[in-house]
Amino acid sequence: MTDRIDHSEELSFDDYDEQLNPKPEENDFDRVLEVALTRRGLLKGVLAVGSVATLGSLSTLVPNEAVAATSRFAFSPIDANTLDDITVPPGYSSQVVAKWGDPLWSDGAEFDHATRGTAASQAVSIGDNIDGMEVFAHGDKTLLVLNNEYTNRKIIWGNRAEGASETDDDVNKGKMAHGLTVVEISKSATGEWGVVKDSPYNRRVTPDTPMEMTGPATGHDLLKTAADPAGTTPLGTWNNCGNGQTPWGTYLACEENFNGYFSAADEDHKVSPELKRYGVSSKDWGYGWAKVDERFDVSKHPTEPNRFGYVVEIDPRNPDAAPKKRSALGRFKHENAELVLNGDGRVVVYMGDDERGEFLYRFVSNGVYAPGGDTDSLLEDGKLYAAKFHDTGAGEWLELTPEATGMASMAEVCVYTRQAASALGATTMDRPEWVSANPTAPEVYCALTNNKNRGIKPNAGGDLTPVGGPNPREKNLYGQVVRWRPNGGDHTSNGFAWDLFVMAGNPKVKNGLEAGSDNVSEANMFNSPDGLKFDSNGLLWIQTDGNYSNEGDFEGHGNNQMLAGDPATGEIRRFLVGPNECEVTGMTWSADKRTMFVGIQHPGERGNSHWPDGGDAVPRSAVIAITRDDGGMMG
Repeated sequence: MTDRIDHSEELSFDDYDEQLNPKPEENDFDRVLEVALTRRGLLKGVLAVGSVATLGSLSTLVPNEAVAATSRFAFSPIDANTLDDITVPPGYSSQVVAKWGDPLWSDGAEFDHATRGTAASQAVSIGDNIDGMEVFAHGDKTLLVLNNEYTNRKIIWGNRAEGASETDDDVNKGKMAHGLTVVEISKSATGEWGVVKDSPYNRRVTPDTPMEMTGPATGHDLLKTAADPAGTTPLGTWNNCGNGQTPWGTYLACEENFNGYFSAADEDHKVSPELKRYGVSSKDWGYGWAKVDERFDVSKHPTEPNRFGYVVEIDPRNPDAAPKKRSALGRFKHENAELVLNGDGRVVVYMGDDERGEFLYRFVSNGVYAPGGDTDSLLEDGKLYAAKFHDTGAGEWLELTPEATGMASMAEVCVYTRQAASALGATTMDRPEWVSANPTAPEVYCALTNNKNRGIKPNAGGDLTPVGGPNPREKNLYGQVVRWRPNGGDHTSNGFAWDLFVMAGNPKVKNGLEAGSDNVSEANMFNSPDGLKFDSNGLLWIQTDGNYSNEGDFEGHGNNQMLAGDPATGEIRRFLVGPNECEVTGMTWSADKRTMFVGIQHPGERGNSHWPDGGDAVPRSAVIAITRDDGGMMG
């Protein structure tokens, strides 16, 4: 989820990258395009291609009276609001399960609202800004794995006069707030969920945790450093956004904005074009890690950034197992990793690269999954693809090979995956975020959250971002959800048909495309769809990370929210509204499906929330549990 606000600069992570590495406003091709075909004309052409593509298909999704009578939703929709609290429908309740800074062990200090803790206390406590998550049943135990994406500097260092680090311990405290948390949770006799302190499964995975590199890039010169001349044992993971889960019981964490933590003591240092494509520069985002760890100085260790931007596989049931970075799945700003088991037993992983104008990817294993068999090679050995969407409603997967991309080896493809996709002309997307596959039908959905540069600027690699196909709006403020169906229901097929499930918008203040698709109304409108996840019944849950100003183009949208959509009818209902200035992100269910766990990230990122503790308390990212008051199923 890239487009959050960094409240010290009031810039999103993408905007910060663009400030450091400005993109050209236009190039020669843009000027030719303007003469031959106006962007307005191109947009009209997109909308005229027929019922399969873009808005033509959306009219078939409008709920009618017959649909309403047979609605599969077990809740009444709620209104948007701007309360500094969690709002759920009547008949449902929520409670906080775990918060940033809660200790995992009895000898850890409880969260200190005055100091926000120390590096030592943070290293043994739940990390900050919870994002992707998953529950794992292990015998009679419930293990919850959490991504700790990043930390809000003015909150974690809010005890300092300038809201910035003053000591090495401050910097390390911020560092230790990143990574992953594995925590055992349990349900009390009164039905409340909470942390099980001192569980042997409790674990923090931090930017300093030893990892194992796997796949084609392992040992390549691009991954070798002075500290790891073999290029096989990278250290740490951070800025993990969404997640995935494997059928063999492991967790997939996804490294997204890894670039913002590298800097150079010499601010005039020029990074290579390859690193620049990934947003690495001589300046970081203010975390200052190079002050306490030289490997983050890109002028001294230029290959260190190449060791980040991967999917990381973790076994939550084995605290001693080293996490594995799966280079075969490509290197980019991973949002999540949606794993599908194809009918022939091959493993398919769908992934989005969350930056304006970047690409959608697919990995197909060469081997097949057999329960109880060796699974280690399934995410090491396979083929990597990027998506090409055509305005006709058809699409294809383009295989990224050395021959096709002009690269020297598959290792290079797996390190410079963005450049490989650019070389094949994959479709530039409006920030592809979470991908989710319908468990009841062979179809896949991806949230395209927004893109203010659509039709205006190329992406970081200079690829054009024309209006059209699954990205039908210039300066896209609201976002959309694209879905595709693989040919023949085979996820390994290289062809697919696509349409748009929903285009977010604001029918209260806008007309035309900006009002959204026909299944968006003043009663359910939203912006910036981000998290997506299907429940076992085939309902699609949509979480937002967007503009919560509740004014202007976003009047009536209220705080960020979570909605549910029915793929069969197109009906969408609002289920949850989060506290002020938060993002609603990450979700999973208990083994009995009677509890839904949801992540609330960066409440009060601009200083206007005290959730969840209230009063004058420091706002804290947290996991909440939602249950039905009648004890019924949640998913």
